[in-house]
Amino acid sequence: MEELVEKAREALKNAYAPYSKFRVGAAVLTKSGKIYTGVNVENASYGLTVCAERVAVFKAVSEGDRDIVAVAVVVDSDEPAAPCGACRQVIAEFNPDALVIMATADKRKVITANLRDLFPSPFRGDKLKS
Repeated sequence: MEELVEKAREALKNAYAPYSKFRVGAAVLTKSGKIYTGVNVENASYGLTVCAERVAVFKAVSEGDRDIVAVAVVVDSDEPAAPCGACRQVIAEFNPDALVIMATADKRKVITANLRDLFPSPFRGDKLKS
């Protein structure tokens, strides 16, 4: 898991956050052992901003790698930050029991949680009618 956090920390350098100044790097580990990274990408039209976690998940899925095991989130802040609700929902689509590692860029603080503890009742596809 240290490698996963380090990949997220490296990705953080590419975050595009000119408006909030809140830079985020993420890394997703899949069952295949591959790691996919992402960064937050802000937009002047705020609603078009995309979170780092979703970028990393979407990169994995776009490569055909859907079995997510863990997600690392690194922030350029004094305290670790958990994925937002939208990101939790996206991660839960691929593994509601994923490990979530939240860390600071300066390596001082790390928090680990199970996604199910952070997001106990995700909306699931089985709720949709055919």
